[in-house]
Amino acid sequence: MSERGLCSRREADVYIERGWVLVDGERISTLGTKVDPAQTITLDEQARAQQTGSVTILINKPIGIVSGQAEKGYRNAAALITRASRFAGDRSPLRFSPAQMRGLAPAGRLDIDSQGLLVLTQDGRVAKQLIGEHSDIEKEYLVRVEGGLSEQGLKLLNHGLSLDGEPLRPARVAWLNDEQLRFVLKQGKKRQIRRMCELVGLKVVGLKRVRIGNVQLGNLPVGQWRYLRDDEHF
Repeated sequence: MSERGLCSRREADVYIERGWVLVDGERISTLGTKVDPAQTITLDEQARAQQTGSVTILINKPIGIVSGQAEKGYRNAAALITRASRFAGDRSPLRFSPAQMRGLAPAGRLDIDSQGLLVLTQDGRVAKQLIGEHSDIEKEYLVRVEGGLSEQGLKLLNHGLSLDGEPLRPARVAWLNDEQLRFVLKQGKKRQIRRMCELVGLKVVGLKRVRIGNVQLGNLPVGQWRYLRDDEHF
């Protein structure tokens, strides 16, 4: 179900247990049921209704806030989502409800020392699109650095570096000005940009994510959030 983009694995377990999954029209309620690749899997109307009601939230995460579970001494991004912190310029017609916090989880991470666009969603399809094994969504960052960078070093940032014993996928890295680089990546290893810069002799002193796919951070203020609109797609 996850591979076919119907839902996330976690959602699949819930839908199966509730009897909301049909295989060739037959309702399935047993976890682990084997399905032939040629068979047709569909979701019950109740599952589709639940997905339709799922929200995706965009937040401009401040420095000092963790993306996922709260850690000792640090708040997490979800704790910033309140009625009062909603961006006044949000054009979504949705009204905020505490129920929207249920099952809301970050689709990707942004480390505690970094600021910028973070996506939290109740929709497993969105999570799969952004952080699934075969995700090909671009993420754009503005990175302030200290130190010298040779032409060869810049070439290596674009392609040729390895982390954790694995070659990195090609990136797009270029100077914006004398102290700031623009990174566009299609993967997200832990602290990837900081570690890439260290490998070529640079120190990151500021990092901001400004785009995920086709969705821009835009003028969303630090610490505020808005809904992903129906006309927006990653």
